Parts: sequence; C-alpha cells; structure tokens
Amino acid sequence: MAEPLTVLIAARDEESRIGPTVEALGRAFPDAEILVADDGSRDATASAARRAGARVVRFPRLGKGQALTLAEPEAQAGRLLLCDADLDGDLAPLLDGGADLTIAAFAERQGGGFGIAKRAARTLIRARSAFEAREPLSGQRAFSPAAREACFPLAPGFGCEVRSTIDAVRAGLTVEERELRLRHRATGRNAHGFLHRARQLLEAALACGPTALNHRGLRLPLVGVLVALGGSRAPARVRLGVAGAALLGLADDLWSGPERGFRAHLGKGSTTGAAKALGIPAVALATTRSLRGATLVALAANALNQLDTRPGRALKAFLAGAALVRGPAKAYVPIAVLLTPYDLREMTMLGDAGANALGAVLGYGSVSKLTARGQILSIAALAGLTVVGETRSLGALIERTPGLSQLDRLGRP
Repeated sequence: MAEPLTVLIAARDEESRIGPTVEALGRAFPDAEILVADDGSRDATASAARRAGARVVRFPRLGKGQALTLAEPEAQAGRLLLCDADLDGDLAPLLDGGADLTIAAFAERQGGGFGIAKRAARTLIRARSAFEAREPLSGQRAFSPAAREACFPLAPGFGCEVRSTIDAVRAGLTVEERELRLRHRATGRNAHGFLHRARQLLEAALACGPTALNHRGLRLPLVGVLVALGGSRAPARVRLGVAGAALLGLADDLWSGPERGFRAHLGKGSTTGAAKALGIPAVALATTRSLRGATLVALAANALNQLDTRPGRALKAFLAGAALVRGPAKAYVPIAVLLTPYDLREMTMLGDAGANALGAVLGYGSVSKLTARGQILSIAALAGLTVVGETRSLGALIERTPGLSQLDRLGRP
C-alpha cells in the first residue's frame, strides 16, 4: 500500500489564490490531506483555504520555514509534499520514482531578476553538500519519510529550501530534480522583486551556517558570534575578552551535550560547558588583571546567558544594562540593535556565543564604571542570581512578574 500523503502549503495574505490552489491539489491528490500553514495572514486566507477543503493551522507572522516547521507535526506520518500557495500545474510526477527528496524544476523561466540569488543558492548547496542544484529555491518538494526526518525542522524564512537540500544530501539520501510545466506568481525587476530576492539571499546564507533549536523547536541560525565583530571603539582588552567569551560560547553551542547549569557541567567533567565555565573567567582575568574584575565579568556573562531562553530577552537586558554602565558597552549597542529584530521575530538566535559575549560586555563596563565597593555588591547580586537560576527558572519568574512580563513580550509576534 502507498504511504499516506499530506500536502503542506505555507500561505500569507493569499486570499485570492489559495482557494484555486487547494482545489486543484485536491483533484490531483484525492486521498491526501491538504494542510495550510497560515503565516500570520491579515486577509481571509484561512477562510478561503477552509472553503476549498483544506485544514488550516494558524501562526503569528514568522516566516515560511517557521510556518512549515510548526505545521509539520500536524501532518500524518508518511510522505510530505510542499507546495507554494500560488502554484498552477501538476505536481503528481514529484511522487513518481524512488528519490527521497524530489524537487520541481520549472520548465520555463518566469519573471525573476538577474539570477544573483539563485546562483548564490547553488553555490551554497555545492559548498555544503557537493550537490549541483538546478532549482535551489524551488518550494515544490516531495519528501519521503526518511527525508522528512532528516530535513525537519526546516531552516527559517526562505532559507528552508536551500538547507533542506543540503540536509538530505548530507544524510545520504537520494535527491532528484524533475522538470515540470508549472506556473506561479513571479517577481519582476522592480523594488518589490529585488527586495524579495535580497531576503532570499540573506536567509539562504544564514540557513547554511550553524543552527540550533529554540524553545518552540524552531531551527534558527546561530549569529551570536557576530557580537565579537562589534565594539570597534572599545578598548583592545575588552574586544579580546568579548571575543574569547563569544568563541567559548560558540563551542558550547556547537558541541554541547544535554547538561545544563554549572553543577551539571562541572559534575560531568570534560564538557564544552565546563570549558566555558573555566575559560571565560580565565580570559577575563588576563584582560582585567584583577580577580574581582574577572569574577564580575564571568558572572555577568553567565547571568545574561541564563536569561536567553526567549526571543529578545537577553538583548533587552543588555540594552538596559548598557544604558546604565555605558563605557565600553556603548560600542556594542549598534550590533545589539541590529540583531534585536531578527531575534524577536525568531529568525536567528544569539545562542551561548552571543549571550555570553553581551554579558561579558556589561561586566567590562561595570569594571570600568564601579568603585571597588560597587563591584563587590554587583558580584554578590550576580552570584545570587546565578544560584536562583541553578535552582529555579528565571524565565518563569519573569513571566509571573507584572510589568516584567509585559516588557519581556514586547516586540514578539
């Protein structure tokens, strides 16, 4: 017997097109479930899809890859066919043959710009997997159960197609492109079209770097190491210490195990978390030449990392702290402001690299601003916060505290 099939469509503000698309897919695949992931539509996309016979799951406006990722667990086990909301044409050939991932290649070019985004996407796929892709950005894809397991959660935004090809190839699965006569709404050589392709290019590039899962199971690019590139006007010792914290955090992001918290890491012994717990104070000691200063920097780095459990939380804490301590922290405000909207919208993650680095920035700012007594009081407060974080959830405390909870949610979808 053929495996069950679910057709999954990500749609945003497609009221006029989603109905005909769903009806055509229903005729082509009468035994399949049609599932529409409504990515924060502001029109009647959801109603139109339901009238046409689809089941709809609605999400805040996050992005294509995020909507598909959040909707995928709603689909039955078996094969999965991804389809754009504005497609016109027969996708049945994608289910023929034995490939694990079959990608539709358009027989005729429609619209588009100068091919920069597509060439860049091909280059990224070739660099990460050695696969030669003809249609690296095609959203029409058939996944076998094995490919579904290897590729989900998808990368965010328009990076989902590029990364899913890479993941399937690197998992040792068969990937095939099949030329089909399809039509869809094409972007032209105008401001809207160029902006769309610029987003595709940026999100494809981010998707090909290191990624991690956030609290909702979304797979997001880890960009926190970029904090080390900020602070050009900060003293050299601060830049060195922040870069050290970022690199140690990145190692923990990439190779950490299930251990969480100081006790778990130190009890386990040789872990990336233990290396970070010892390495950040060592780097801070070398750059501040003060045991008290090193302690303050290390505890500040850990405190901000403890807060980084929801989008935007650590960045908000950093910006508030930078306004208080000023000094070298001011030099890192621009990079934090740049990263904040991506973090809030769950397009990227700071990870330990970014949270530890930004916390270290606040620590260095405190060392330069506070008196010896002020530093001792700050160390005591941060040590108390660390103990609380080891025994209780700081996030839960924030969410239960009036005022803090509203500020914490500010800016999220």
